Amino acid sequence: MTIALPADAHTLENGLIEIARKAGAAMMAIYQTDFEVRSKDDASPVTEADDAAEAVILPGLRALTPDVKIVSEESAAKGDVPDVNGDTDFFWLVDPLDGTKEFIKRNGEFTVNVALIAKGQPVLGVVYAPAIDKLYYGGPDGAKLIEGDADPKTTEIRVRDMPEDGVVVVGSRSHGDPEAMKAFLGDLAVKELRPAGSSLKLCLVAAGEADLYPRLGPTMEWDIGAGHAVLKAAGGVVENMDGSRFLYGKADFRNPFFIARSPSVPVKYEG
Repeated sequence: MTIALPADAHTLENGLIEIARKAGAAMMAIYQTDFEVRSKDDASPVTEADDAAEAVILPGLRALTPDVKIVSEESAAKGDVPDVNGDTDFFWLVDPLDGTKEFIKRNGEFTVNVALIAKGQPVLGVVYAPAIDKLYYGGPDGAKLIEGDADPKTTEIRVRDMPEDGVVVVGSRSHGDPEAMKAFLGDLAVKELRPAGSSLKLCLVAAGEADLYPRLGPTMEWDIGAGHAVLKAAGGVVENMDGSRFLYGKADFRNPFFIARSPSVPVKYEG
């Protein structure tokens, strides 16, 4: 089914990339300083970089699509949540700084995440990792990786077929249950278990550098919406543990456990 976007696809792509780069620059300005770390009500960490990135993204999106509502992590933490659900025509889903723990550790594996959701599904999104200068974009015309800013190199990306020598499985660098992962993988031939931060895990599958990302722990919709958009545009899938369709616009924006993968990788569903 073809979805009529709220603006021209080329305009949305260029606008999103520009917004993500500006938000990344705001984050990096703080990354170089001796920044403070605070705790939110749920005890998760937050820094001034989260707020600085959001302060760039929200007005940028409002200028790009004035009539589209925005759900953003830091605003939601303050109680500012628009009325959206799985039937909403369009809404933006924003994580200004995904991977705050990675930001604090200064390992470079943190990202700007912005996704456009339509009727419960991601239709386009951008994941930008400013510290390593990698920007992933996914939309109606496919997925791409853009490296560099002044003289960017653009590569079309696509999920790969399952390797004969075993799959590369990505998992969270800061979260995760090794025993649950082992049980889920069962007798699947695994070549490598690779830790990674933030939504880069989804992008590694999208780029054919990994094959499977089982998330056996809590996440929020804004954590994965943009990465899902990239993976979907690259031919991959995100699904619930029973194989059903993964949806956005849930009442509390909390995700169930999920599986992100290349369609060629077999998995055992629950139930």
